[in-house]
Amino acid sequence: MRVLPQTFTRDIIMKAAGKDIMNSMTRSILFLASYDEQVPDNSLINVMRQCLYLISVFPMLSIYGYHAYNHYVNGDSMYIHHPDPSLSTAENILRMLRPDRSCTELEAAVLDLALVLHMEHGGGNNSTFTTRVTTSSGSDTYAVIAAAMSSLKGPKHGGANLKVMDMMDNIRANVRDVTDEEELRSYLNRILDKDAFDRQGLIYGMGHAIYTISDPRAEIFRTFVEKLAAEKHRERDFRMYQTIERIAPDLITAKKKNKNGVCANVDFYSGLVYDMLGIPRELYTPLFSIARIVGWSAHRMEELITSNKILRPAYVNVHPERSYVELEDRKSD
Repeated sequence: MRVLPQTFTRDIIMKAAGKDIMNSMTRSILFLASYDEQVPDNSLINVMRQCLYLISVFPMLSIYGYHAYNHYVNGDSMYIHHPDPSLSTAENILRMLRPDRSCTELEAAVLDLALVLHMEHGGGNNSTFTTRVTTSSGSDTYAVIAAAMSSLKGPKHGGANLKVMDMMDNIRANVRDVTDEEELRSYLNRILDKDAFDRQGLIYGMGHAIYTISDPRAEIFRTFVEKLAAEKHRERDFRMYQTIERIAPDLITAKKKNKNGVCANVDFYSGLVYDMLGIPRELYTPLFSIARIVGWSAHRMEELITSNKILRPAYVNVHPERSYVELEDRKSD
């Protein structure tokens, strides 16, 4: 893991602290371009160097951004720990986040797995497509990754695990006994009927655009989540998640008449993992970016290698045609 430029943390990250860590990171990415004399060089060797550098400093941009917010906005104590190059990315994230710089072997292993499972998921997701589109215009690496960050921070993309956590909090607050399957089933039906939680009719963390029988990432993740739940004495929470994962697909299929099948996706358990690790919710989407920048970098390199044309997505206006009305004849609403 490399280090940030001298005084960068103080002059850039600390002086504009805010709750939105994704915005803080995006600003820092663009500022880092000022320290690179080869910013516009899109040769493969230079882009590889830039991508590897950003991958290595993303944990610092996110954790330091959170500490700045937690100190200047929340009024809590400030501590900035340097990463240890002998440790893994997961170990360093927990080391930099915690006052005592410690973590268990299982904690690091589960976080490492979460990062691996989130680092790449094909070119069709929004932020990776943004990476491809911006790369095709000839833009530089810092601008491309900043654009991808702006896409990922959207609640419909990178914020999915936060919605799962909010939903689970709501279920705990409204279900008297979360071990009672019938009571859980009744409340989940209310959520699907838009009569509870955010009234969107969605059970968050369930369903995927591609996976219908199972999400292999969630299948791999579940076993490790169970082990961490045992270590943290959170078995009750894990059992609630398991029950919802088991009964929700049938409820969704019955309500939505979905013939393709529904399964839990990787976001279903990731929020629970971060919560058990003591990671604040402001860092959930930044953690996603720490993983996904690896995939973005690969797609940027591939776009440079395989194509030399700007991407121009097809656009069809579906709004009905309207007659032009002269300005003086228009009526204000």
